[in-house]
Amino acid sequence: MLYYARTTGGFYDDEVHQAIPSDAVKITQDQRVELLKGEAEGRIISSDKKGLPILVDREPPSDEILIAQARQWRDIEINSLNWLRERNRDEVDAGRPTTLTSAQFGELLDYIQQLRDWPASADFPSMDARPLAPAWIAGQIS
Repeated sequence: MLYYARTTGGFYDDEVHQAIPSDAVKITQDQRVELLKGEAEGRIISSDKKGLPILVDREPPSDEILIAQARQWRDIEINSLNWLRERNRDEVDAGRPTTLTSAQFGELLDYIQQLRDWPASADFPSMDARPLAPAWIAGQIS
């Protein structure tokens, strides 16, 4: 027999678990599958007043969380490009041929500046408004 316990938010099978919480309620395998499918799709498994498991919609993140996540992504993106910028500068300083063309280096600097300026954009922190990296950068990373 399968069970769901509100106190732990867990599923229990009496053939596997020796101790099942006292608030556990019986559920079917189909119910368990539906609950886990809903959770995988971004919903939350909760319980009703009787302790029966139900799916509820996840609360959208607050503006503060969205802003913090966008800034974190932006900071990681800038930091991930430092080596590329520094390599080009080192090559120039050493009088060696550069890996990047002058145009690519300019695009790199422009992209980094767009990342720095993004929080001041009216569309910040929308993921759709993130600055787009020049396509050639992906080839430099691999």
